[in-house]
Amino acid sequence: MDSKIRLLDCTLRDGGYLNDWEFGNSNIVNIFERLVSAGIDIIETGFLDDRRQFDENRTIFPDTGCADRIYGKLDKGNSLIVGMIDYGTCSIDNLADAGDCYLDGIRVIFKKHKMHEAIDFCKQVKAKGYKVFAQAVSITSYNDDELSELIGLVNDLEPYAFSLVDTYGLLHKGTLRHYFDHACAHLKPSIGIGYHAHNNFQLAYANCIELLENPPADRMLIVDGTLYGMGKSAGNTPIELLVMYMNSVYNTSYHNSQILEAIEVTILEMRSKYVWGYSFKFFLAASHDCHPNYVNYLMDIGKLSVKSINEILASLEGEKKLLFDREYIKDLYFEYQKQHCADSDSVTSLFADLKGKDVLIMGPGKHIYSQRDRVEKYLAVAKRITISINFIPEDYDIDYVFMSNAKRYVQLCSALNEQKEKSKLIATSNITRTLGEFDYTLNYSALLDEDALMPDNPMIMLLGLLKKAEVSSVGLAGFDGYRETSVSNYVNPNMEYSYSSKESDNINRDTVSSLRKLDLPFETVFVTESIYEKL
Repeated sequence: MDSKIRLLDCTLRDGGYLNDWEFGNSNIVNIFERLVSAGIDIIETGFLDDRRQFDENRTIFPDTGCADRIYGKLDKGNSLIVGMIDYGTCSIDNLADAGDCYLDGIRVIFKKHKMHEAIDFCKQVKAKGYKVFAQAVSITSYNDDELSELIGLVNDLEPYAFSLVDTYGLLHKGTLRHYFDHACAHLKPSIGIGYHAHNNFQLAYANCIELLENPPADRMLIVDGTLYGMGKSAGNTPIELLVMYMNSVYNTSYHNSQILEAIEVTILEMRSKYVWGYSFKFFLAASHDCHPNYVNYLMDIGKLSVKSINEILASLEGEKKLLFDREYIKDLYFEYQKQHCADSDSVTSLFADLKGKDVLIMGPGKHIYSQRDRVEKYLAVAKRITISINFIPEDYDIDYVFMSNAKRYVQLCSALNEQKEKSKLIATSNITRTLGEFDYTLNYSALLDEDALMPDNPMIMLLGLLKKAEVSSVGLAGFDGYRETSVSNYVNPNMEYSYSSKESDNINRDTVSSLRKLDLPFETVFVTESIYEKL
């Protein structure tokens, strides 16, 4: 073996993002002892975080004393044992002197804008006798000058190792080599260099192999992995693959059977409960060099096509990309949706068709079918124009389909084409037609209720439009109201949104408030039962 290469396992820390670090005490001990028996060089035991209380079943501890209580009686073998601190979450006072602690080292992660304070903290940790690892989070957020500045601070600290952390799995081979070679060229030879990969582009293992095939000649190389790749978001490099490679290429004597036993006994069961690894969501985030929560936010809205999501993500700028800001992405979403169009011709034509008419608006709630008798009775009383919102109800004659939801439009494209001889399509300007033009295209921004919790509530948007069209009356069917995710609420399960009970209650109350604010001049009745009637 090349004595300067070290494998580090961080399952008990990085894997904890999935289960809130609740592995269970017996699993913690089993994983740790298997890693020791496998001969893994460095084992990370969990987070030190003084905001959390001690729990023997969790690998997140308020101080080093609590780490001792879990691991203190276990044999270290030849492994170096470390913990991790996310700078700012654990006071230096919560670290005993290294000589009085089971841990041999501390890894400190920090973001670029906190590099100076974090390195000062690392100096305090080093003064207590620990081997210190300086971990640069989101290494792709650094340009060459900023990385040189950080390396200058690291050289002054002279830690055990300095690590490049590819937090969002953005590195390809060329950029990895650039960062790695730049760091190696400027770091003191006494400082080891590490690499922590994530698998957003399915490159975690390949990138590690790139470094293992071409390790630095003058310093220690540390490569991180986890059991079965368990870890935050897209997961990490599987440690079993690294062990296999090292044994095969460098003739090392890591015991992969111990690693596989740990996976079979503990990790496979967790894999059935928690999801990690390459996924569509994390691919989208990585392809735009951005924080995954931006993708979560846009997908959770449930109204955007992938094309639209990509276009919004492409508008993220600068430092904001990797520092999630909910208000920032919310503003970008509404700016994107407010695609202006000259809709005067569409409005004039549509209003001429609707003025003075009785209208039935049909929503996708389950009552559109379960209370069909009410709907048919209402339609039998008088001639009414029917308008469905963001869906096409089966076995009903529909005069117009109102589309304001780009995602639903993509899902319904084929059905809308089949329906075009029977129904006219009213679309808002945030939707891009696949072929040709819509029958009516309306300015999306003109229909929004900017002060509402859900400014683009389609029922409110359409009612506002009908108010301007001076219709005679409106009936509402299939507007059951929003419910928590666990309650099936739509005619099609693919339409369900993800809401908690509190969120759905708030949206329902906000919808009623928007209805009252419209101050509709015509008669409006709920033909089928609705939560809105009771608020």
